[in-house]
Amino acid sequence: MNDIVTRYLDTWNATDESVLTELLAKHWSDDCVYVDPLADVQGREAVGATIQAVRAQFPDFVFTPVGAVDFHHQQARFQWGLGPAGEEPVVIGFDVVVVDADQRIRDVRGFLDKVPA
Repeated sequence: MNDIVTRYLDTWNATDESVLTELLAKHWSDDCVYVDPLADVQGREAVGATIQAVRAQFPDFVFTPVGAVDFHHQQARFQWGLGPAGEEPVVIGFDVVVVDADQRIRDVRGFLDKVPA
């Protein structure tokens, strides 16, 4: 499941639209769902638009894992950080990712633990 988290964060870190589209097609299910305090979307295109909006808001920031991944069955929970590369994260979140039988991301439930004022 650590691979799933890596693929998930790689998708969020994609700055090139064609790379983002490729990662979504390869690692996310057709009917994927993404829900966090700021978004509630379904489908790869909507997830991609959400990622692009976040990338536009934080263009020089990167998503990194924070701590260990906890997983069982087809789901993983983990914390992530968003901030300048090599620096303390400005935003910290907690996500639960559920994969389908093909190990593609099907459902994400996200929470924000630390956000700037």
